[in-house]
Amino acid sequence: MFDESWLPILEQSCRILESIEGEYFPPEDQVFRAFHIPLVDVKVVILGQDCYHKEGQAMGYCFSVPEGVKVPPSLRNIYKELANDVNFTIPNHGDLSKWVSQGVLLLNSSLTVAPGKPGSHLKIWRNLTDEVIRFISSRQENVTFMLWGAFAKKKQKLIDERKHLVLVANHPSPLSANRGGWFGCRHFSKCNEYLQASDNTEIDWDLN
Repeated sequence: MFDESWLPILEQSCRILESIEGEYFPPEDQVFRAFHIPLVDVKVVILGQDCYHKEGQAMGYCFSVPEGVKVPPSLRNIYKELANDVNFTIPNHGDLSKWVSQGVLLLNSSLTVAPGKPGSHLKIWRNLTDEVIRFISSRQENVTFMLWGAFAKKKQKLIDERKHLVLVANHPSPLSANRGGWFGCRHFSKCNEYLQASDNTEIDWDLN
């Protein structure tokens, strides 16, 4: 279900899942998919707010959708910023698994959502995902945290900025991104500059 390195904070997570009534996304076997990556391998945390609430979209990674599913608007804006910031060719899919394999934790603040009801499970998971952020901050060093949107920025206080890089920006959803503060944030190049300065391998953001 998840790598054993997360056990100290996720051992109660199954009870949370069992307490949820009715249908939810993503499927049960993908709810904790983000935590398949061992803690020691985490170099970057991208924090989203909520899972996609439409059938077939949510796959346990924030902003990512399975291949064959139409790329959502927020992810399209992420791709646009990537193309302007680093060596990135916009792909014809929305599967971000390649990032995960390089040490990017794609974490949603809420690990589940009721169909068609965005934000419906945020309160259920808030304390747990707070603990995840604290856990990474205390156990790891030189991690880049990307906090996008007002909800994600609230978790900034949980991170020790003396030992990590915290990057904040508006959410990449069309409504927020077009207000300014998303396009031109250059989070991806700043992340790689920080990784390089910390003697870590840079992230190859390209998905083709």
